[in-house]
Amino acid sequence: MKIAILGFGVVGRGVYEICQNLSELEVVRILDLPSVGQVLPIVTFDYNEILEDEAVECVVECMGGLHPAKEFILAALEKGKHVVTSNKAVLAAYYDEFTALAAKKGLCLGIEAAVAGGVPYLAALRKAARVEPLSRVAGILNGTTNYILSRMAGEGSDFAVALKAAQELGYAEADPSADIDGIDVQNKTVLACAMGFGLAPAPADIPCFGIRTVSDQDVARARAKGRVIKLLGEGQLIEGRLFASVEPVLTPADSLEAAVPMNFNLATLEGASIGTLKFYGQGAGSLPTGNAVVQDLLDIAAGLPLCPPAGAKPTLDLTALSARWELRLAAAVADEAAALLGDAVALREEAGEAVVFETAEMAAAEFYAVRKQLQEKDAALFAARIL
Repeated sequence: MKIAILGFGVVGRGVYEICQNLSELEVVRILDLPSVGQVLPIVTFDYNEILEDEAVECVVECMGGLHPAKEFILAALEKGKHVVTSNKAVLAAYYDEFTALAAKKGLCLGIEAAVAGGVPYLAALRKAARVEPLSRVAGILNGTTNYILSRMAGEGSDFAVALKAAQELGYAEADPSADIDGIDVQNKTVLACAMGFGLAPAPADIPCFGIRTVSDQDVARARAKGRVIKLLGEGQLIEGRLFASVEPVLTPADSLEAAVPMNFNLATLEGASIGTLKFYGQGAGSLPTGNAVVQDLLDIAAGLPLCPPAGAKPTLDLTALSARWELRLAAAVADEAAALLGDAVALREEAGEAVVFETAEMAAAEFYAVRKQLQEKDAALFAARIL
């Protein structure tokens, strides 16, 4: 099968390198920026050349971002070309549009590489969901934030030092907002829900709280209580109601999640007959992500149907989940926090110039409303669900 790669950065180069060893796949075109230069004879700077090339059967989109990725994917499908993409942001934003057009045209849309990099998580969700409705999809799905939290837990680094190290290693961008504010995991959670439940919530509907405000004191306090802080993306079907969130969690120190090191991922699915399955591996990088792209390409070349399920747009029910939370905030705001939490306050303790609360079980919707109100008074507050 002849393919064209859009974007010749980290992932695009990984796809190209792996394809050189596979007789089933031939890279015949690469779209790149003119500023990069023509590093290979097959590089073009004009996407129309790829669209009009009838020999190109599949387009691999590795550019990232929303635009022009959206327009390029739609144009390829309209031209009758299969599409494989690693771009979780554009998939989460336009999932319905892409899947509807692919189905209408009878084309494949490969998205395996968009969640958990080289870990075959979406494929496992697709297969498990054929047997029975799944009850939970969840995971440590961002290597950058897990690296930061691992450095903080293992070496006592503060957040700024750990973030700088992640940037120096290429794990974090110069602007790390998408990672540390949870936006990347928010997009991946949309795709996991779509594949696992057939429900694709709008990214903005999923409550999202990242790790920007985590401190070394938060990490040390968790350790003293036998807990580890991780950033979790999660979707649950609870008695027919869909709950989804992205937030730090305090997981027991002896859990598998607590043991996930550095930039690795751990993704989970749960179903009635299959029980709990966990998938561990590299969640990013040129060759791991490129491998996931190539897995989709090989399925398409073999004639296997590969199109994600159409995702109904659900209304999230944030009252479906009840849990306990930790909340750390400035002492000046503590009394207001206590008043808002009311009878849900299970523990209140001083921590230097801050106060830490632990709640009794309360509905997620109620806690998130309190958290949002208090953030307006203390932008540096930290909150985590206790598992």
